[in-house]
Amino acid sequence: MTNTRDFSETLHGDLKSSVEFRRALLSEAVACMVLGDVDTGKAVLREYINGTISFPKLGAALGRSPKSLMRMLSPQGNPQARNLFEMIAYLQKIEGTVLHVHATGCAAA
Repeated sequence: MTNTRDFSETLHGDLKSSVEFRRALLSEAVACMVLGDVDTGKAVLREYINGTISFPKLGAALGRSPKSLMRMLSPQGNPQARNLFEMIAYLQKIEGTVLHVHATGCAAA
């Protein structure tokens, strides 16, 4: 029988070893939210946090309970925009990156 690694374990290993992958995953989380897929964005952001800074360290940095932050990004969570953007701003700061939103034209639906 072949031993396989759990998906989260593989993801967290990639996050620890690749700056480009971390930045791309953070960007993907925010892009999902901007495009209206908030649930996927929260799930991706949760994996990003678990694989990088961790909720206890993020909570300490933001002066919030780690459990509160976890609840915000849970499938049932509904974070206030202020809390979500504060979290994303801090993650950008520690990652040493700045995410940009670009408007493009698209065909009417």
